[in-house]
Amino acid sequence: MSKTSKKRPLVAMAFILVALLALIGGGLKLFYGRRGPHVSMPKADLPWSDDFSGPGDWQAESDATAQVEARDGVMRIYIAAPNQLAWASTGREFSDFRLTVEASQIAGPDDNEYGVLARMEDTDHFYRFSISGDGYYMVSKYDGEKWEMLSGDWKLSDAIQTGAATNLLEVICQGAALTFLVNGVQLVQVDDADYARGDVALYAGAFFEPDVEVHFDNLRVEQP
Repeated sequence: MSKTSKKRPLVAMAFILVALLALIGGGLKLFYGRRGPHVSMPKADLPWSDDFSGPGDWQAESDATAQVEARDGVMRIYIAAPNQLAWASTGREFSDFRLTVEASQIAGPDDNEYGVLARMEDTDHFYRFSISGDGYYMVSKYDGEKWEMLSGDWKLSDAIQTGAATNLLEVICQGAALTFLVNGVQLVQVDDADYARGDVALYAGAFFEPDVEVHFDNLRVEQP
């Protein structure tokens, strides 16, 4: 079965507030409640890093469908229900940067997704770098109404360690050039100038099967 057919169920997104993804006309569409005013964030001083040895000041919240917390030296994201996605954001504004983070699948089905959200202007506008436990990747953009697949649909890569393994994720944003790597291997580079700055977040999600658990560690953001 191809990744395209495996990634088509209804998906719900959760972060501090919970949002729903619906399958309409073959594409995914986000439905949030009424969007509030844009909240300005403090600009991050680079380099900036977090080894999650303390609680920090990440913006994250847990509920019955997902648990998101800095605990035992990692950022732990556990998805307890199918068709859910949750994230933790830094509450800081980044423009041009190079981000690296170790992402480890701990439990759950390999048909999952996890990765990094970049240049989040708000909860309706951001880039998403996704990999999966069965070795696929994708880069997409959300504009408040629809998803745009910047790298095309899910693609398989031998650079991704599958199953219960650790992958080093890397995102480089420099002007309109956006580059995405796994374990030192460049997967894709795209040019998109819509979002010039914003927050970053770590996320994980489940599709048909729940109990996906991903740990993030040794996050570092520096000048590109």
